[in-house]
Amino acid sequence: MIGFLGGAYLWVKAAHVIFVIFWMAGLLMLPRFFAYHQEASPTSPENAVWIDRERKLISIIMNPAMVAVWAFGLALLVSSGAAVEHWFQVKFLIVIGLTAYQGWLTSYAKRLATGERRVSGKALRLLNEIPGIAVVVIVFLVIVKPF
Repeated sequence: MIGFLGGAYLWVKAAHVIFVIFWMAGLLMLPRFFAYHQEASPTSPENAVWIDRERKLISIIMNPAMVAVWAFGLALLVSSGAAVEHWFQVKFLIVIGLTAYQGWLTSYAKRLATGERRVSGKALRLLNEIPGIAVVVIVFLVIVKPF
């Protein structure tokens, strides 16, 4: 039993991991949606379909998952006292970065919905790699705890 969570610690940890998976799925899907969306004419019916898909992905999957990740993660942090660990501090900065990344994605979805297309499809495909790289680093930090 760890901290105030006691016997619930592992249940909270499991919930945290489950919602991380949901959040990462959304962070990996949305930039790919954008790349395909940009190929559609702003006045086409296909454009409206992409706007709806992006809105649903953000509001039904990504936002709730991100909130759950933060809520369960902060409960684990307070209960475990990991804040003093250097591996955790690096992980925390990456999670803050992913949260900011989602904020940018959400704002770009709004721009696409109005017809703005400021980022190339190639750049969006490259941006699609950010969550994958972040997950690799986070998993090594959490499992190996290199420092």
